[in-house]
Amino acid sequence: MGDGSPTDKYTVDDALNALGFGRFQVLVLAYAGMGWISEAMEMMLLSFIGPAVQSLWDLSAHEQSFITSIVFAGMLVGAYSWGIVSDKHGRRKGFLITAIITSAAGFLSAFAQNYVYLLFFRCLVGVGLGGGPVLSSWFLEFVPAPSRGIWMVIFSAFWTVGTIFEASLAWFVMPRLGWRWLLALSSLPSLVLLLFYGVAPESPRYLCMKGRTSDAHNVLKKIARLNGTDLPSGTLVSDHHIHLHKMIVPSEDVKFLSPTRNQAEDGMSSVNSHKGLSSLFMLLSPSLLKSTLLLWAVFLGNAFSYYGLVLLTTELSKGGNQCSVNDQHSKDSHDVSYKDVFITSFAELPGLLISAATVDKLGRKLSMSTMFFFCFMFLLPLVINQPAGLTTSLLFGARICITATFTIIYIYAPEVYPTSVRTTGVGVASSIGRIGGMLCPLVAVGLIHGCHRAAALLLFEAIIVVSGICVVLFPIETKGRDLTDTIVAPKYADEL
Repeated sequence: MGDGSPTDKYTVDDALNALGFGRFQVLVLAYAGMGWISEAMEMMLLSFIGPAVQSLWDLSAHEQSFITSIVFAGMLVGAYSWGIVSDKHGRRKGFLITAIITSAAGFLSAFAQNYVYLLFFRCLVGVGLGGGPVLSSWFLEFVPAPSRGIWMVIFSAFWTVGTIFEASLAWFVMPRLGWRWLLALSSLPSLVLLLFYGVAPESPRYLCMKGRTSDAHNVLKKIARLNGTDLPSGTLVSDHHIHLHKMIVPSEDVKFLSPTRNQAEDGMSSVNSHKGLSSLFMLLSPSLLKSTLLLWAVFLGNAFSYYGLVLLTTELSKGGNQCSVNDQHSKDSHDVSYKDVFITSFAELPGLLISAATVDKLGRKLSMSTMFFFCFMFLLPLVINQPAGLTTSLLFGARICITATFTIIYIYAPEVYPTSVRTTGVGVASSIGRIGGMLCPLVAVGLIHGCHRAAALLLFEAIIVVSGICVVLFPIETKGRDLTDTIVAPKYADEL
């Protein structure tokens, strides 16, 4: 670390930009990515467990679908709860608790003696999986702003790895060992998080926001050592310290909420008073209200569309003129269904590549709105019956697009919120998305089974259009912006 004037100051963003993306961030990526793989595997196995236990325990179609819905219900609770925990007590504590719950409940669900016990353990798994946004926010806070988009896309690729691996595992395990072994083996990635928890660092941005600049500085020194780079000269200060100083001494380049000294002092009081307010109320404060409500709508639409397309791939590929599922047909040749799921999982790879190519060049908003438009176009011909080959191709294309939007919204959301409510904000938005996941099999697939194919597809189209409009209405573009610790007026946010 070079010598510099003691009056020189730098923020965590300044330090990360100077240190670059190196060996330290790669290790953080691997750790967070394992958590993302775990969540993807636990979600993917729902496609295989339901049919297996339906025949074993003679479940109705409604009881089978409830096995999926109960996981989403648990995630709805967990996503909100773990966001608050990690914003108040640290990112590390947040994902420690979620990893313990997910691995333990996932493993114990393999020993469920009946339907009720299985529901109980899968609900607990959902509560644990709700902590996924904590890991994504934790990783985000180590990445330099200029390369944040591409590395968050790479992080999202771990989800695709998890879905493909789970489909492969099910293809091998289910016919030979059965569903209990699949549940037990799928819980192992969460256990890996626990094994390496001791070496996982706390977010320096979170430490700075809490006033623990000395601890934050130690983490940054470790990054510098592993990356072989040097920290900026001067003293590490929190982001809100710099912002409040600029509010007192306004410049022509940056305009904050209060341009005068008296108003700046009010701003300081406001920042301090936020500590006593509910995190949810902060998300609904005037400066964040529009972003929050629009994010909720996009997360809901994205989840409904993504999980709906996964289910539609199976439903529509069974035959365009069939509007109900023959029970005997559904029991035939489990190997074929495993192969179909395995193949369609690869549709996510082009979606990730498109995200990587566009997120930092076109920006978050334009990339998402464009992908929503193309998803709409891919699904439109399916309103009427199409040949099987064309149906599969169109669904494949739509899956690519919705994967891209899903990936980018998980990049955009943490960038919108300040550090103090980042994981809470993403967690609540993710919870809203889980509602879409719960409704999708009950509404859209139910319409398919009820001989209302056109209505089901038009419902998807309407949700995709509304989601795309909400993206266009987002008040800020976050491409290249530093992460903030303070709440800044939306109209000035792009100037930071």
